[in-house]
Amino acid sequence: MCGRTSCHLPRDVLTRACAYRDPQGQLRLPRWRDPDQYRPSYNQSPQARGPVLLSRLHVDKDADPSERVIAPMRWGLVPSWFRESDPSKLQFNTSNCRSDTIMEKRSFKSASSGAADSPKHWEKVWDSWRLLTMAGIFDCWEPPEGGDLLYSYTIITVDSCKALRDIHHRMPAILDGEEAVSKWLDFGQVSTQEALKLIHPTENITFHPVSIIVNNSRNNTPECLAPADLVVKKEPKASGSRQWLATKSPRKEVPKTPQKEELDVPQWSSQFLQKSTFSTKRGSAGLLERWLKQDKEEPEAKRPHNQ
Repeated sequence: MCGRTSCHLPRDVLTRACAYRDPQGQLRLPRWRDPDQYRPSYNQSPQARGPVLLSRLHVDKDADPSERVIAPMRWGLVPSWFRESDPSKLQFNTSNCRSDTIMEKRSFKSASSGAADSPKHWEKVWDSWRLLTMAGIFDCWEPPEGGDLLYSYTIITVDSCKALRDIHHRMPAILDGEEAVSKWLDFGQVSTQEALKLIHPTENITFHPVSIIVNNSRNNTPECLAPADLVVKKEPKASGSRQWLATKSPRKEVPKTPQKEELDVPQWSSQFLQKSTFSTKRGSAGLLERWLKQDKEEPEAKRPHNQ
């Protein structure tokens, strides 16, 4: 159900937003793994790389389990048992994972449950913003022929809260607060069964409709996050021919520049249209109108002369 997310913060700002306290109460910042792979985005779609917050123990066996790292990962879990050489050949959607089947489906059995998908949406708290953390799981896939390891993740979904039921019957599993995030990440101290108790609907969320421009993942601007009623639609400018068809009588304008500088007039080939004896107007619409008018007039020899 979750097909678009957004995390557009610069890397240093995202690092500070993910600050946490260690068991001694000291404020710490998470380290980055493969920081160059992080790309801020207003409109992130499946198969793109998004930032994931996880215990450092996953990547360093000698680390303190309370330490955290941020790692860009592919959205759409590729299980470690997948044997094809191309991850795109995975024939089922793994961008989301239902909480009620997370322990049953083969796709997620080998995946670690110690990851929290890093925040992608925002909610207002105190006088500042905080990240909205969503629970997820990740896995590490190695190509059969060898090559770079691929880390990927999926977002866990639960039944929608009361406020969202009219929109969709599922919602992301939100880890509401630092205590919930710490328990979800610290897989060395918290059992899987205890961690799963953190997964449930929450009403502590606000939302608003957005523009349909998010349907195209190539659109990556702040407009993707703006409330739909505040998005200003940009009307395309009509070309000369379309404007002529849309108006019954084009308005005549007096040229503001000398005739010799009027480069807007199409340069027709003489085999299609003879030079007109009328004064030059701007635009193809005026030229076509004069051409049709000239064709209807009588030849010069038959025209009566005024004495």
